[in-house]
Amino acid sequence: MAARLLLSSLLPLFLTFSSSSFSPSLQDPSLHKPSHFLIDAFIPVAGDGQPSTTAAPIVAPLPVLPPFPLAPALFVLGDSTVDSGTNNYLGTFARADRPPYGRDFDTHRPTGRFSNGRVIVDFLAERLGLPFVPPYLGRSGRIEDMIHGLNYASAASGILFSSGSDLGQHISLTQQILQLIDTFQQLEMDLGVAAAADFISRSVFYISIGSNDFIHYYMQNTSAVLSLFLPWEFNQMLANTLKQEIKTLYEKNVRKVVFMGIAPIGCTPHYLMLYGSKNGECVDEINNVVIEFNYAMRYMIDELNHELSEAKITFCDAFNGSMDILANRNLYGFQTTTEACCGLGKYRGSIMCLLPEMACSNASTYVWWDEFHPTDAVNRILANNIWSGEHTVMCHPMNLLQMIDSGH
Repeated sequence: MAARLLLSSLLPLFLTFSSSSFSPSLQDPSLHKPSHFLIDAFIPVAGDGQPSTTAAPIVAPLPVLPPFPLAPALFVLGDSTVDSGTNNYLGTFARADRPPYGRDFDTHRPTGRFSNGRVIVDFLAERLGLPFVPPYLGRSGRIEDMIHGLNYASAASGILFSSGSDLGQHISLTQQILQLIDTFQQLEMDLGVAAAADFISRSVFYISIGSNDFIHYYMQNTSAVLSLFLPWEFNQMLANTLKQEIKTLYEKNVRKVVFMGIAPIGCTPHYLMLYGSKNGECVDEINNVVIEFNYAMRYMIDELNHELSEAKITFCDAFNGSMDILANRNLYGFQTTTEACCGLGKYRGSIMCLLPEMACSNASTYVWWDEFHPTDAVNRILANNIWSGEHTVMCHPMNLLQMIDSGH
C-alpha cells in the first residue's frame, strides 16, 4: 500500500512532458580532465584462484589520455544505452533529465544519460582523446560543435521505425541516419568535399540499438508481430534492415563502425520482477532470443566486412560481456546482480528512477542502476572490453584499439 501511495504521488511527475529547465553544458573543461577513481576489483586469493571477499579494492588512475586524438571524431547512433541528452528535447516518458540520474556523472547533474554516471561512449571518447560527444538536437550548427562528433541516440528507439512509440516521441535509427547525413552535408560545406570525406572515413561510428525492438515491439506483440514472425525470422529481418543502413553509411564514406549487441535483458530487474524470478534467476525465454539476435548481427557484420572492401566493422557482444560480470560479481566488486539501485517493487524493477529517495547510497556496488540500465561501474568495464578486451574478449573481428591501430 505504501508503494502504491508513493507511486500515485510520482505519476504527475512521471507524466510531465515539458522540457527540463536544465540545459546540459558539455563544454565544461572539468569534464575532460583525468581524475582518479576506485576500481571495484578484488585480488584473487593465491593458490585457489577464488576471489577474495575481504580484499581491499584497488585505487588506480584513469587511463592516461593520448596527447592527441586517435580519431578525429566519434559519432553515436542508438537508444537509451548511449543517449546523452536527445530525449531531453522530446515529449516522451523515456527521459533521464531529473535527479538522481547523473548524480555520479562528472558534473553531478542529470544530462539525459540513463545512468548514475557515464555511459559507455563517454569512456570510449576519453580513450580516443576526445571530449564527451554532445547530442545532435542540442547543437548550434557551428562547425566547432560537430568537429569532434555528435550523438544522435534516442531512448526508446529501435531498428524498426515503430519500436518504442508506446513511450512517446523518439528518433528511430533511420531518422538518426538522416540527421547524420545532414551533418555530413554541413561538414562538406565547411571543410570541402574531399576533406569531409577524409574526416568521415577516419572517424569512429558507434551503434548500440536493438533491445527496444523486443521490449517495446516484439514482446508486446505490436501489430500482431508474433503471428507473423518466429523469433529467428524477426531477428533476421532486423539484421537485414541494419545491413542496409550500414551500407548507406558506407556510401557516405563511413568506414570504422562498432556495433554493440544486446545485453541480457532477461536478467534486468524489470523482467526478473515481471516473470516472477524467485531467486534472481535470469529469464531464459528472453535471453535466448537475445542470443539469436546477437548471432544474426555478428554473421551480418562478417558479411559486410567481406562485401565492403574498405570497411572495418566490428561486433561487440554485450551479452557475453555482461554475463561475465554477472557470473563473477565478487571479482568485479559488485554486491548484487539482481536488484536495481533505484526503483520500486521486487528487485526494484517495477518503475524507472523518479526521485533521489528511490536510490541506493552507493551505486558502484550494483550492476543495475534502474529497471533496465546498468550502472556507471558496469559501463566502464564494458567500455574497457570494447577498447582492448581488458577483462574479456567481446569484440569480433577486432577491438576498437586494434581498429584504430590498423591505420586509415
